[in-house]
Amino acid sequence: MRQSLTDVVVVGTGGAGMAAALTATEGGAKAVVFEKRHTPGGTSNLPRGGIFAVESRLQREKNYPFTRDQVFQSFMNFNHWWVNAKLVRAFIDKSANTIEWLERQGIEFMELPSTPSPHLVGGYATGHPVKGQGTGVIVMKALRARAEEKGVEVYLATAVKKIVMDKDRVAGVMVDGRSGRIKVKTRAVVIATGGFSSNKGMMKKYCGFDLGTNLFPLFDLKLTGDGIKMAWEVGAVPDGMGPQLIVGVPGPGFFESQLPIIQGQPYLWINQEGERFFNEEIIRNPVFAGNAIARQTGKCSFLIFDGNTKKHMEQEGVDYSNIFFPESKLNDLDGQIKTLIRKKNTNVFVADSLEGLAKKIGVTPGPLRRTADEYNRFCEKGHDDLFNKNPKYLRPVQEPRFYAFRIFPSMYGTLGGIKINEKTEVLNKENRVIPGLYAAGYDACGIFGNPPDYNFFTPGSTYGFALNSGRIAGENALKYIKLIGK
Repeated sequence: MRQSLTDVVVVGTGGAGMAAALTATEGGAKAVVFEKRHTPGGTSNLPRGGIFAVESRLQREKNYPFTRDQVFQSFMNFNHWWVNAKLVRAFIDKSANTIEWLERQGIEFMELPSTPSPHLVGGYATGHPVKGQGTGVIVMKALRARAEEKGVEVYLATAVKKIVMDKDRVAGVMVDGRSGRIKVKTRAVVIATGGFSSNKGMMKKYCGFDLGTNLFPLFDLKLTGDGIKMAWEVGAVPDGMGPQLIVGVPGPGFFESQLPIIQGQPYLWINQEGERFFNEEIIRNPVFAGNAIARQTGKCSFLIFDGNTKKHMEQEGVDYSNIFFPESKLNDLDGQIKTLIRKKNTNVFVADSLEGLAKKIGVTPGPLRRTADEYNRFCEKGHDDLFNKNPKYLRPVQEPRFYAFRIFPSMYGTLGGIKINEKTEVLNKENRVIPGLYAAGYDACGIFGNPPDYNFFTPGSTYGFALNSGRIAGENALKYIKLIGK
């Protein structure tokens, strides 16, 4: 790098990091961004949906009826107030301005529909879809280009290893790059390294999951919690750590097929004891389903359906589709399953009888038969006496062949790790600010509860939090360096 002294060091090139660097630079600061990977963006390259905002210009133009106050109350109620209320408020209040800020960076948004359509009943249409394919990639390219245009220096394959303190405040970082280790003096550091979704030890110790055994990340971006651990080393207090749970069928070939849509269908779901354990229609909100599965023996479940339901999905279409798996009708389901079995995917099963299926999935046949018989009676009379599932999703399990998918908790990534306040300032064990240290995005979170459940009632909120908390961090780092002077 050309200089060993800068105003702000940002650790991580994701949405939070690039938003922080660009914001600080717009205010006149010198910012440098370090990224340990050879490619920028990290988790922020992945979002395909919209970006959260409330009372944006685009929403006002369509007379969307909900307000920041309403969404704030909904957000807090969803999280049972187990979150930082001031941080939630700051995030929501910032969100509309962030959409306009993104537009100034050259990002174009699609026109919103005249009638808001929430993802879930009782939710709010907070997502703002970006024009083009792949929201995350488009946003990250635009932010990096604008940041470098403004003079931000971005270094890839350059890992920050340590935060250097001068007494109680940030004074620099130690960096390992292509030319060895150097010390970079700085007045402020923003940590935005994207979480710890690939760190088996942290996942086990702080969340109780075994990565690769009972929890499977959708994407392995080698996120090992580096920023979180560096913050802890200088006195930051841990806060609200957990995986952003959804559901998934692991194993080779699955996500290259049409079959992922099946893991989101409200048919018969059982646990390893052969019993139902939830109202299957909640699978529409995969966070709820992920939580329910995580409570079961082995943290796994099985989706069961029969030949008639298979024909229904092929001829009429699935009951649930979504933005990620928009196809409604499946093609040659048997052929696709054979391909997975040939690829040695051990989480997909087919049998000619229910008892045969039970043996293949490792469930005692008797309990599964009793569960299926009870469920079929509910289907026949059109009422689920156990969980009151909507009758239109009551499809009996009685016509050979019989199918099962073993489903585990999956995750987009982790949330939490560093406790921050509404200014994204990092806090120590005495709840005091560590001067010059900020954290944003997945490393901090603080708005999704404990464990940190993603809020599908307010779509786009995780990526939205990354961008908004990054901007808040950049603004407050700028104020701090101006306050302490040169």
